[in-house]
Amino acid sequence: MGLPVVHRRPGRLLERPFSSLGWGEPTAAEFDDLFERMNRFLGAVGTEPSAGAWSPLADLHETDNAYVVEAELPGIERQDIDIEISDRELCITGEYKECEREGALRHSTRRTGHFEYRALLPTDLKAEKVTATLADGVLTVTVPKAQAAKPHHVEIAQA
Repeated sequence: MGLPVVHRRPGRLLERPFSSLGWGEPTAAEFDDLFERMNRFLGAVGTEPSAGAWSPLADLHETDNAYVVEAELPGIERQDIDIEISDRELCITGEYKECEREGALRHSTRRTGHFEYRALLPTDLKAEKVTATLADGVLTVTVPKAQAAKPHHVEIAQA
């Protein structure tokens, strides 16, 4: 079985021939500009502070009155967790600090460093009534729904 043949075209998009497609220099220049802007955009996204962050395992469920997020954060202290809510977005951030050890660490599968969990909630919220508890390594954040967002049961009248 032979290896696949890879054909590489030299240079940037402007250097490639487009005569067979009927594209002139202006069209090729537009594509080249688009690729450059996309590269800059993707590069900017990668330099955000949360670029190296990991996301904890979490469940988001809805009750009649609230949204509840349960995030697994074992070994993380309360003071190392921040919870922010704005408009309809919940953001849980923090840092898991590596513990002090004697000797050389030979193998580790634990995550350390900055973490971030984001959830976009579908309705208006009561941001001033958000509560959070941390117990047994599970952070539970309860975000009450605004009154208008609560489901309202309508009884059907007998005709």
